[in-house]
Amino acid sequence: MKNLANMMKSAQQMQTRMAEMQARLEATLVEGQAGAGMVKISLTGKGELKRIAIDPSLMVADDREVLEDLIVAAHADAKQKVEAMMAEEMQKATAGMSLPPGMKLPF
Repeated sequence: MKNLANMMKSAQQMQTRMAEMQARLEATLVEGQAGAGMVKISLTGKGELKRIAIDPSLMVADDREVLEDLIVAAHADAKQKVEAMMAEEMQKATAGMSLPPGMKLPF
């Protein structure tokens, strides 16, 4: 029974760490860039788009497709950074608890 009590205690600690992690992710802004910083996109740690900054030199009608591509690339960069940050935070939150292979949190 002691093993079960330890497991429950570990689960409660992990739940607390997960709640703290969620709050940190929501408060964190991650910036992605494209075109040598001419397009910048800011996402929260939860992936919510907060800001887009576009260099005025890109505001040319003939370059619309370039601008669109740069926005997509900047978003992909920011999203990759958010995912890396989330994986790192998840590793901290689940430290000491072994999860089955392929199992991801939060569910």
